[in-house]
Amino acid sequence: MNLKKNLNIATILPYKENYTFGKASAASLWVSEFFKKSKYKKNNIIYGHTKSKDYLSKNYKNINLKNLKSKLKSTTNEYAEKLIKEINNNNFDIVEIHNRPQLLFKLINKVQSKFIFYFHNDPLSMKGSKSVNERLKILKEVEKIIFVSEWVRERFFLDIDQKLQTKTEVVYPSVNKQKKIKKEKNIIFVGRLNYSKGYDIFKDAIIKILNKFPKWKAYSLGDEDRRNIYINHPNHKELGFVNHKKTLNILNRSEIAVVPSRWEEPFGRTSLEATSRGCATIISNRGGLRETTNSAIILKKLDSNELFLEIKKLITNNKKRKHIQSLSRKNIIHLINANTKIIDQIRESCVPFFNINFNKKKLKIINLYNQGQKLNHRLYNISLGKKFTNGFVRNGHDVLEISDRDFLRNNKSFSLIPNKNNFQKYLIDTFKNYNPDIVFFGHSKNIELNTLDDFKTINKNLILSQWNEDPVMQSLNYSKQNISNIKMYSDFVDHNFITTDPSILDKTINTSNFNFFFVPVDKNIESFEVYQMKPKKDLFYAMSHGVNRATLKEGSEDDRINFLNKLVNKIPNIKYDFYGFANKQPIWGNDFNNSLINSKMGLNLSRGKPTKYYSSNRIASIMGNGLLTFIDEKVQMNDFFSKNEIVFYKNINDLADKIKFYSKNDKIRIKIARNGKKKYFKLFNETKITKYFLDISLGNKSSLF
Repeated sequence: MNLKKNLNIATILPYKENYTFGKASAASLWVSEFFKKSKYKKNNIIYGHTKSKDYLSKNYKNINLKNLKSKLKSTTNEYAEKLIKEINNNNFDIVEIHNRPQLLFKLINKVQSKFIFYFHNDPLSMKGSKSVNERLKILKEVEKIIFVSEWVRERFFLDIDQKLQTKTEVVYPSVNKQKKIKKEKNIIFVGRLNYSKGYDIFKDAIIKILNKFPKWKAYSLGDEDRRNIYINHPNHKELGFVNHKKTLNILNRSEIAVVPSRWEEPFGRTSLEATSRGCATIISNRGGLRETTNSAIILKKLDSNELFLEIKKLITNNKKRKHIQSLSRKNIIHLINANTKIIDQIRESCVPFFNINFNKKKLKIINLYNQGQKLNHRLYNISLGKKFTNGFVRNGHDVLEISDRDFLRNNKSFSLIPNKNNFQKYLIDTFKNYNPDIVFFGHSKNIELNTLDDFKTINKNLILSQWNEDPVMQSLNYSKQNISNIKMYSDFVDHNFITTDPSILDKTINTSNFNFFFVPVDKNIESFEVYQMKPKKDLFYAMSHGVNRATLKEGSEDDRINFLNKLVNKIPNIKYDFYGFANKQPIWGNDFNNSLINSKMGLNLSRGKPTKYYSSNRIASIMGNGLLTFIDEKVQMNDFFSKNEIVFYKNINDLADKIKFYSKNDKIRIKIARNGKKKYFKLFNETKITKYFLDISLGNKSSLF
């Protein structure tokens, strides 16, 4: 296990964001304030662009850009190219991108780090996140998305399934608590001096207030390139753009602050900072403004008369004003210390097994699969779930097995509560008691997504993996339901493992977290060496109409039956031992083994058209027990085995010829069968396959061969 003791983090600001004391705006302030309290600040480099030198923190690294004024070259491309070089040279664990979806897309395929994306503004107003597909792509590519308010998150998920919110968090801009200081009779407006910020509303209201209450003064902090709103009053003063530190000092000394925004504010930092510094604050009900504080006065109508009346009440009712100021200062709901811890926890959750509590690098694994108790364990020798448990244990880990279908069958209730609900409670309670590092499950539709979400809430470092051994080729009707079953969880889990090359699924499902695995053999299950025995039959083949069905399904035929009929007609003198075919019932358990070892050779014929790497688990039974094995060359098993280890056939005529040849040439047959079993156990035994699962899960480089 590759345990990390620290996190190397690259934080990337928009290149137009100014990370300086003199000109910092919302994103820069966010980054600098949370950086100062983070336990990872020594390993956190902040990237941006500015011509100034008064950086907000020492860890800042400036990216020099040449194309800022060029009409022919893209500044974003230049910024991205230089960042890619920086990130790859420094080997960051996490790359955090603030507020620029287009920059994320330029980096995502050229950087190996985990990504966290921060939205400071309405996603529907930004290039790269306006459309549903763009937002779904962001969800797919990053480990986490952090929003500055619930309002921003709601905008992101407009027309998107709300269940996908599990990859997201809301972390609010935050402040520190402040000591109380003496106030002055000042009314403050902070922001752009324009219509969208409600400056015209403030203008009309404040002139009336200053006329009525001449002992009070008003100040406007901000600028606007295209001004058309001016306040002419002797008790009002425009201070222009004021840096953040001076702004806070002015708010600290002032009695009242006003945020009458028409614009849907993503959050509303002015409201947060004004209330935290003891201002009686009046806000509009727009965007995320209501999320900034519980102590502000919210305008019922967004007009100058309503604002005038609310300011008047605060001025004339000294007791009320002081009470609101006191509540505002004491009851800050977004504090830097608390929210920095949340951000650090989110970072940790993105890197598998960072700071995990474990004993001697041994993992706790819940392995959930159908153990087949109701089938009297007749599937024990073909159960992949059982092999996975054996492999995990032999690799030194602890495994808790859960059989979902058996639980539902054995715990039927006569109450009105659905049995599946009882199963969710059982899973959650078991999870709390066992606290696994990995939940590994296969072929289940019985786990609710909310239950998996609860798992992640209980253990943020948890890794979820799903496996599936059934075919996924589009040519097979059965596969359509199987793909649908996989899709139930595929976007929710961290990893999906299938027995078909994932490229087959490209057009039907998002395969970014899909991995191929080979059906494993197990030394205690595939324990025979048929090549050393003297079987009486030539060719073994066993099929069924479903593992849960012990008998033939009347009237059911598929391409395999047609293929076998043609094969028998071509070489009738071969001694066949076929099951699940021609009115011969399927066989299971020990009967299966007794029949299998009585044949020299086995046919690895799977349902559907031959598809890259797909084989049913019969390949482990026949090849792993030392039978000479035949397989269609279109399955491309030559990527794993040579012709000296398995027999490839081009078509049914080629197969018939090779069956005849090897049935009469025992010496060559035995040699290939022995080599095949040896190679299979070397590459794809239960310990190697489960180690591969864990390596992928922990983010370690791993390959099957």
